Amino acid sequence: MQKKDTWLLPEGITEVLPEQAAHLEKLRRKLLDTFACWGYQLVIPPFVDFLHSLLIGSGHDLDLQTFKLTDQLSGEMLGVRADMTPQVARIDAHHFQHDGPTRLCYAGTVLHTLGDPLEKSRSPMQIGAELYGHAGLESDYEVIQLMLEMLAISGLQNVHLDLGHVAIYRALAEHAGLNPQQEAELFDVLQRKARTELAELLAEFEIDARYKDIFNALPKLNGGRDILDKAKALLTGFAGADEIAGALADLHGISAKLRRDFPALTVSFDLAELRGYHYHTGMVFAAFVPALGKEIARGGRYDNIGEVFGRARAATGFSADLKVLAGMFKVDDEAAQVVYAPFAEDTDLREAVRDLRAQGVAVIQHLPEQQGGAEQQGCNAILEKHNQRWVVKSISCR
Repeated sequence: MQKKDTWLLPEGITEVLPEQAAHLEKLRRKLLDTFACWGYQLVIPPFVDFLHSLLIGSGHDLDLQTFKLTDQLSGEMLGVRADMTPQVARIDAHHFQHDGPTRLCYAGTVLHTLGDPLEKSRSPMQIGAELYGHAGLESDYEVIQLMLEMLAISGLQNVHLDLGHVAIYRALAEHAGLNPQQEAELFDVLQRKARTELAELLAEFEIDARYKDIFNALPKLNGGRDILDKAKALLTGFAGADEIAGALADLHGISAKLRRDFPALTVSFDLAELRGYHYHTGMVFAAFVPALGKEIARGGRYDNIGEVFGRARAATGFSADLKVLAGMFKVDDEAAQVVYAPFAEDTDLREAVRDLRAQGVAVIQHLPEQQGGAEQQGCNAILEKHNQRWVVKSISCR
């Protein structure tokens, strides 16, 4: 029998070593403290949950990404969370019974069966914020602002923001009379931006030729603000035009606010972008940076996601992979002080060590008969007794 290397990890699963873990934790605290300053309260959903709760309104993609197992106590199917958004929606629906807005945030590991093809990771650390109980454009804009603040704190530069609105495609599909299979096939082709395949697929559909022309034009409706005017001219006069006009007005409104508050931000529009279509109901957005070939954060509106939990509420939010953000986060150059303390049965020494740790200073105490000294332990200062008092001295100055 061949012996396996016991130190190997499953593909796409990583361990985080001390230096990287400290770096990751520093950013996590910084971001959660920022969310708190905006009024977002931290929640910690369970890592394992009932499968039906994890997949609420999420569509086929999340189902494929979720590890499944049988609960030996209840016999029910459980899942390891692949996305925390449905869990946070349940928390809002079940535990907060007021009618006003609720702001919640979270940070924790999720697990994917397949993972991201670019990052090769199946265990992202998801961080995000959700705003429940307000259906207006202002709440969409608040979470977009907070997402941009998160990216700025993480040190990302040259951020590009992409905006879309799933209500446009949803209204067109409904009024064109697409059946569920046609809607799913068309959605798949639009997501892949396969224009030739799109034309061939639409040729098979028995729908009004005017709607075929619109669906064929959707992938071309991406670019700057002028795209919204082109879309308005193209989509006027059709059934569902009022819903589409409302969606375009939302995009115009957000665009105006972004231009006012973030004049250097690159903003584009893509009316064929349907990320999260199965549970998003309104505006969707994603942030990109030149250094990565994929989105760095994403979000949107998903009203009524809590309905299955007994309380339908307007909702909007965003999420990102903290590990990806940490890869671009720059730590202060100045190294934190790490003090080495000798081992001794000395009351004054014990008090000195306790006081330093209470001030947030890292102190590593020598153990009897241990190998290696202060520098091998990564210390840059040492506790020494001077004139009957324990004082901290830099190792480089000794």
